[in-house]
Amino acid sequence: MRVNHLARREFWKTGVGAALAAGFPSPGSGAQASGGAGARAGIYDVLQFGAAGDGKTADTAAINRAIDTAAAAGGGTVRFPQGTYLSQSIHLTSNITLFLDTGSKLVAAESGYDAAEPNGQWEKYQDFGHNHWHNSLIWGENLENIAIAGPGLIWGKGLSRGYGAGPKAEDPGVGNKAIALKRCHNVILRDFSILQGGHFGILATGVDNLTIDNLKIDTNRDGMDVDCCRNVRISNCSVNSPWDDGICLKSSYALGEARATDMVTITNCLVSGSFELGALLDASYRRFPADSKVPRTGRIKFGTESNGGFKNVTISNCVFEECQGLALETVDGALLEDVAITNITMRDITSAPLFLRLGSRMRGPQGVPVGSLKRVIISGIVCHNSASRIASVISGIPGHYIEDLKLSDLYLQYRGGGTNQMAANEPPEQENAYPEPGRFFPMPASGFYIRHAKNLDMSNVEISTTESDSRPAFFLRDVRGADFFRIKSPAAPGVSSFELRDVQDFTLGRGQPGGDVHLDQADHKSV
Repeated sequence: MRVNHLARREFWKTGVGAALAAGFPSPGSGAQASGGAGARAGIYDVLQFGAAGDGKTADTAAINRAIDTAAAAGGGTVRFPQGTYLSQSIHLTSNITLFLDTGSKLVAAESGYDAAEPNGQWEKYQDFGHNHWHNSLIWGENLENIAIAGPGLIWGKGLSRGYGAGPKAEDPGVGNKAIALKRCHNVILRDFSILQGGHFGILATGVDNLTIDNLKIDTNRDGMDVDCCRNVRISNCSVNSPWDDGICLKSSYALGEARATDMVTITNCLVSGSFELGALLDASYRRFPADSKVPRTGRIKFGTESNGGFKNVTISNCVFEECQGLALETVDGALLEDVAITNITMRDITSAPLFLRLGSRMRGPQGVPVGSLKRVIISGIVCHNSASRIASVISGIPGHYIEDLKLSDLYLQYRGGGTNQMAANEPPEQENAYPEPGRFFPMPASGFYIRHAKNLDMSNVEISTTESDSRPAFFLRDVRGADFFRIKSPAAPGVSSFELRDVQDFTLGRGQPGGDVHLDQADHKSV
């Protein structure tokens, strides 16, 4: 058999090249359930197992037959040649790769999905979508060595987004996730696209050694949620998710334990909330009208589910386009620590460019202490045209400080226009509320509002506004140890750069405007 070298190279990229040792079968020579050259090669063509690929016939049974046959042979690659495959729940097994050829579309049917399995006493700590995996287009549990790859498309056409018009996720036979994985390891998701992925395009819970690379996700809720996972690499992905988060790290109680999301890198990614559904995938980049009610969320976020914690995380070389800014949230007793974020560009941010929140919502088992947020470095951030009502927010709660935070080389441009009335506002503590920047507006600062923080260091930071603003650039309340060096802020007549309330050990060096300042104690002072 003549080897298709192009297809083989694609498979080598997915880490399953060994399956091609005997050649890549053409669509007409695929694996038969009884064997044959294709089966010996480890390639199982779903058309040869009865799939119609016409977009009208439900191909679920044929797809699952191909997977079961490959699994019985010790594993292999289940191939979707060019065509449109209508399906309900697809059951992954260990040592299986689903490969979506160029021109192949896997389309979610409107009903007939596996039932949402019960999750016992843990269901009360997360919403419905986080608690169930089986009610999905593709799902796997307690598996190893699995992959979904190829340049094809997964279209969650019939999936529920969890609220609003359409089928309800709780209804029997309804699916609400494109891909759901629970307690798996050695997983690769690479090169395919997701359109309209339901509540989650990808929900990975308790998945270790996870690689997500070169995906394009254009969806109506969350793009990808990585929950309680270890050793995760997310790279080269583009996510347009105007109605919810783009790339979201979580550490929920859905597994019945407080398990950290640990050892994670996110690099070379785009997140957006600005494009109409499908406009990322067709590269038209059509934007919503300015007066539309779309929330334009689309961000990278840690939380909100935060029982197990977040540790050893890096984010680098990412682009935010007309969406909310970067959010680091721990409100359910988790530790959020040892995080490095660098080289981020943001344009047309709809809320706070940076939002760091330690709270005490405490949605989880009783008796857990308030968590911590510490040892975070953020550098190399440029932001253009951010919303004027909400400054960047760094906020702990009384008695619980955000600690050991270093920010450097930031240029944050806001729209400005803040009034004296806004400058006099005292944002509520909202200790046990759902953490969102909008809960604190209007902010009394044009650049940063910092409350309940300790050992804070900022250097080479410039705040600018496109319109005159009557608020100080920085507002600090209950801060212990704040070192500012080479700070630039707007010079509006009668407006201070810093407002200090109950601040200890404050230093400002080479600030513009103003000079060097050191204060051991500032109960109520303008600088």
